[in-house]
Amino acid sequence: MAWQGIEGHDAIAAAFVTAEAQGRIAGSYLFIGPPGVGKGAFALALARALVCLDRRPGLVACNACASCLQAAAGSHPDIDVVAKPEDRASIPLEAFVGDAAHRMREGLCWRMLLEPALGGRKVAIVLDADHLGEEAANCLLKTLEEPPPGAVMILVGTGLERQLPTIRSRCRTIRFGPLSTGTVQRLVAVELARRDEEVAAAAIATAAAAAGGSLDRALLLLDAALGGFRGRLLELLSRRPLRGVELARETTAVVESAGKEAPPRRARLAVILDAAIDFYRAAIRHAATGTPPTEPALARAVATWAGDADEAATALEGTLDARDAVDRNAHLPTLVDAWTALLEAPRLAHLP
Repeated sequence: MAWQGIEGHDAIAAAFVTAEAQGRIAGSYLFIGPPGVGKGAFALALARALVCLDRRPGLVACNACASCLQAAAGSHPDIDVVAKPEDRASIPLEAFVGDAAHRMREGLCWRMLLEPALGGRKVAIVLDADHLGEEAANCLLKTLEEPPPGAVMILVGTGLERQLPTIRSRCRTIRFGPLSTGTVQRLVAVELARRDEEVAAAAIATAAAAAGGSLDRALLLLDAALGGFRGRLLELLSRRPLRGVELARETTAVVESAGKEAPPRRARLAVILDAAIDFYRAAIRHAATGTPPTEPALARAVATWAGDADEAATALEGTLDARDAVDRNAHLPTLVDAWTALLEAPRLAHLP
């Protein structure tokens, strides 16, 4: 049975249950894993359980006490959540130490120093920890190294390499793996039912198989334009010579069809680049071991591709850089042009 409704991470939950029973909950954690696998949801569920006033065995929140009700409403005074604003490339310094007129009299670091309002613990969660600027990260160091008694800080990111060494050294790292295809398929069905949306079971299965263990990605792939383009993308990437202009034109058209708002456009390009990353990783694995991917569309593309492992590695590095640039709020049309030019002529092109 999923711990507090969080699927796919029972082993991690069991480790926290044991740590709590032995009084060994650490003061600082770094949750690392692919996007869309439930790291943030796990952090929030853990926070609710840690501050619950009538906790059940197995580190399970009662969902009925005053603390649980406030946590459910998002207004708990002892649970602090900081995330990157959609219109910013990084989490602003002010979120941690207040603005210039209120330095260390506002912000997460100041609030963590206050006594707990309802129980014996305070929990701070920093979502989007990949997007901590150096100055903001440095402001967290003392709190991470010496959290107040009973305080727990959880940073949530996607890769250790995206965290400053000073952050990594002060946190206990918890690694979250991708969800199984079956789990993604089940969670997609639950989410669609919650939204009162009807989608064919075959479409859900296809999206789950292509999602790489990410619920968020599977839900995006259910979009007809985006899900349909994935097969076309794999076809374009497998061609030699690669037709960069054609790839750029079709990618841009799919991204822009998401509407005029930047967030859905960025989400679409992120999924497209993630699919390209899957392709090049599978190509490298196939070249090295001869093992084809299990997902049919990806297997067909890798079988068609005539490049070698070195070419795939260069393309993968450029695609990873492009994916990172999406999160840094790069200008999307320029980014698509630079990415496709790099794939077409990797020795000459450079990402912005």
